[in-house]
Amino acid sequence: MASAPQNPTTAATSDALRVADLPGRGRGLVAARNVREGEVLLSEPALLLYPSTLASLRSYCAACFRSLPASAVVPCASCRAAAFCSPACAAASHPRLLCAALSHGGGAGLAAAAPTEAVQEPLLFLLSAYSLPDPSIHTILSLSSVPPPPPGAQDAAGLHAAVAALAPPQMLPQGFSPDLTAALLAKDRGNSFAIMEPYRPGMSLELLKARAYAVYSQASLFNHDCLPNACHFDYPDRPGPGNTDIVVRALHDISEGREVCISYFAANWRYADRQRRLLEDYGFRCECDRCQVESRWKDDDDNNGDEGDEDDTMEEEEGEDGGDDDGDDGMEDGEGGPDGDDDFPHAYFFVRYLCDSEGCWGMLAPLPPSPNGELSHVFECNLCGKLRKEEDAMPDEGTSGMVH
Repeated sequence: MASAPQNPTTAATSDALRVADLPGRGRGLVAARNVREGEVLLSEPALLLYPSTLASLRSYCAACFRSLPASAVVPCASCRAAAFCSPACAAASHPRLLCAALSHGGGAGLAAAAPTEAVQEPLLFLLSAYSLPDPSIHTILSLSSVPPPPPGAQDAAGLHAAVAALAPPQMLPQGFSPDLTAALLAKDRGNSFAIMEPYRPGMSLELLKARAYAVYSQASLFNHDCLPNACHFDYPDRPGPGNTDIVVRALHDISEGREVCISYFAANWRYADRQRRLLEDYGFRCECDRCQVESRWKDDDDNNGDEGDEDDTMEEEEGEDGGDDDGDDGMEDGEGGPDGDDDFPHAYFFVRYLCDSEGCWGMLAPLPPSPNGELSHVFECNLCGKLRKEEDAMPDEGTSGMVH
C-alpha cells in the first residue's frame, strides 16, 4: 500500500481499544479511552499470510511478500517454485502444504487444480490455513462468517478435494474434513485484508492488484462505516521486521465508548454500489449516517446499474481483486448532494480525508502525534503514500468543499 512515513509509530496502543457486543452489529471494537487524531490504535502481525495468485509468487517473497530483488533471490529448496528475498526469509520458509502442492508435478498439479485467479485465491488460502498449528486454525474459526460465495465460485467440496489431492496425507491436520474446509472458507472472504502492489500516480485502479492476503485476529473485528473514523495502512516493502503488520490509525478524535470503524472499500463509491457490495459479500445493509442521507437521493436510484471502481485497498472482507468493472470514479458529483450542500452534510469529510491524487481515492490519516503529544497536521494516504499538510486540504472560500 503506502510507503512508510519517515518515523512511523507502529507499536500497538494496547489500551486504546476494547471488544464490545454492539446491538445489531455483533462484535466490534470501541475506544477504551479518548483517542486523539493520528493515534495508532492497533499494530498487529498477521495470523495468516498467503499469496493472492500463483503469479504473485514470481514477483514477491514467499515469506514476507516484499518485492523480490533483481538479484540474490533465494529459491525455495523444496518446491523451487517460490523464492525469498533473503536467507532469513528462506529460513522462515512458507506454508508447508502450499510448498508441498507447488512441488506436486513441478507445480503443474496446483496450476491444473486452480486454472483461474477466482479459484486460486481460496485454494491458496486453504493450503496456507491448513499449514497452521491447531490453535491458530481455531482462532480463524472463531472469526465472523460471511454469506456463501457468489454464483460461479468453486464450491467447498471441490476445493476440499483439491487440497486432499495436492497435500500429502501425513501433512494434513487432524480433523481435516469437508465440513472443516467449508467452515474455514466462510472465514476467508470476510476477514482477509489485501496487501497491495505499489500504487503509482496515474495508475488505473483496475491494474491495482493484491500481492497477498493476510488474516489478523484483532483487526478482523473492525466493523464498516461509510464515513469511517479510522483507516488501515500496510508497508510491505519497508525494511526490517513487521513489514506485513497492519497499522490502524484514527482519522480524528474519538471519544471513549464510541465504535471505531474502517471502510471495507474506497470511500468514494456511490450509495447503490456500496449497498450492493455489503449485501452480497457481508450480508447486511448499511444504515450509517451517510447512507441514510444518500438513500434519499433520486440520482443514485437512476444509476443502480453502474459499478463503482473497485480496489483492494480495504478489507477483503474483500475477497476479490478490484477493477473488474469499468466506469467513472464512483464519486457523487455536484455541489455536495444532488440538491446542494444542505443535502450532504458530510462533504467536509471528503475534503479532509479523501486523497486528491489523480485516480487514487485512498484515505488520508494524520501522522501519529509526536512523543510529547503534539499533533502532526500532516496527512498520509494509505494507498499512494502521499503526504499532505492539513492547510492544503482546506477548500477555497466560496466552494462547496466537495472533492470531484
